[in-house]
Amino acid sequence: MSYREVMTKEVVRWGVVAVGARMPVAAAPLAVVFLVRERPGGYALGAVLAAVYVIGEIIGAPLLGVRLRAERARPQLAVGLAVGALGFAALGALPAAHPVLLGLFAFVAGAAPAAATGGLRALLNSVVPEKAVAQALSVESMLTFGIWAVAPAAVTGLALGVSPALPPLFAAALMASAVAGLWLLPVGWDSDADDRGGEPMTRILVRAWPIYVTGAASLSMLALAELVLPALLEQRGIGVGWAGPLLAGLAVGSAVGSFVYGLRSWPGRLRTQSMVLMFAVSGCLALVALLPSLGWLFAALGVAGVLQAGAMLTRNLSLREALPPSALAAGYSVMYAAVGAGYAASGSLAGALLSVASPSTAILAGVGLSVVLTVAGLLGEVRPAPTTAPVMSSGGGAASASADAVGVRADDIAERTAIRGGGDTERGL
Repeated sequence: MSYREVMTKEVVRWGVVAVGARMPVAAAPLAVVFLVRERPGGYALGAVLAAVYVIGEIIGAPLLGVRLRAERARPQLAVGLAVGALGFAALGALPAAHPVLLGLFAFVAGAAPAAATGGLRALLNSVVPEKAVAQALSVESMLTFGIWAVAPAAVTGLALGVSPALPPLFAAALMASAVAGLWLLPVGWDSDADDRGGEPMTRILVRAWPIYVTGAASLSMLALAELVLPALLEQRGIGVGWAGPLLAGLAVGSAVGSFVYGLRSWPGRLRTQSMVLMFAVSGCLALVALLPSLGWLFAALGVAGVLQAGAMLTRNLSLREALPPSALAAGYSVMYAAVGAGYAASGSLAGALLSVASPSTAILAGVGLSVVLTVAGLLGEVRPAPTTAPVMSSGGGAASASADAVGVRADDIAERTAIRGGGDTERGL
C-alpha cells in the first residue's frame, strides 16, 4: 500500500480537523508563559500554569477516553473540544485574573479535549483500509511533528508581535473550528462491544500496560533532548542560540522517519522493531551527552529523530493489535496520558539532576531511566500467557479445550503475549 492510496478526501478532511484539535495543544505551554510573563513572578507563574495544563491532559485523557463509545464518538469529542475551546478563550480574555482562576482555566483547557487524540486516531483507522493503517499512522505522525515544529514559532510571533492574549484566543478559535469539522468525519467507527467477551474495559486496558510503559519511555527521551540541550550547549562552550536549530533538526528527522517507516513493511515482529529502535535512540542520546562538536550534535539528534518516529509508530501499531476494536480509542487515550507522564517524569529528573550534576550526566541518567522503562515494558510483553483450567460440564465430566484438537501446539501458545489473554500482538506489518 502506497501513500498515494492513503491520501483520500476522508483522510484530508481528518487532517484538517486534527490540525485544529492539536495545534492548541502544542501551543499551550508556551502560550501561558507569554500570557503572564509581565506580571510579578510571571515566569514562575507561567511554568506553574503550563504544568497544570499538562496535568489536566494526563488526568483527562484516560478518564474521558474510557468513556468514548464508537457509535457516538463524534458528539462526545465535540463536547470535549468545545469545553477546551472555552478554557483557552477564558485564558485569553482574562489574562489579569487571579492565578488560581487562571490555573482552573488551564486545567480545563488541558483536560476537556484530552480524549480527542485517541478518538481522532480511531476515526483515522476507520477511514482507511486495514492494510493501509501503517501508512495512515505515519501520515498522522508527520502531521503531528509538523504541528509541533510550527506552534512555538507561531506563539512567539503572535505574543511578541501583537498581544500576549492572542495565542490562547487563536487556540480557542482553532479548537472551535475542529468542533465544526467533526461533522465532515464519520460519526464513529465500526465496533462490537461483544469483542471484549463481557470483560470490563478497565481490565482490558490495564493488561496492555507494557505498551504504555515503552510508550512513556519513548517520549521521556524526547524530553531530555528538549529540556537539557541549552545547558549542555553552555557546558560545551557553544552558543545557546543553537538549541533552536538543533531541535528543528530533531523534528525534521522525526518527520523523515515517519515517512520512511510507512514506505514499506519491515522485518521482524513489532516488539522486536520497537526494542531495536528504542535502544538505538538511547545510544544516539548517549552520544549527544558525550560528543563535543556542534556538527556531531546535529548528526546524533537528526538520527535520533528518525529512529524515534519509528519507535512511536511501532508502539501505536502494537496497541492496535493488542486491544479489541471497541477498546482502541480508550487505549490510545491512555497511551497519550502515559507518554505525557513519561515526558514529565524525565523532565523532572533532568531538572533535579542539573542542580547537582553536569548536563551531560543528567542526559545519561535520563537515558538510563528510559532504558529501564523499555526493558520493563518489553519483559511485560513477552510474559507467558496463563494456562486455562479444565471446565466441568453439567454432567460432571471434565471438558477441557485441547490445543492439539485445533492443531495448535502448546508451546506455540506459551510464546504468545498475555496482553490480550493469549492473542499475538506482534505480527509483522
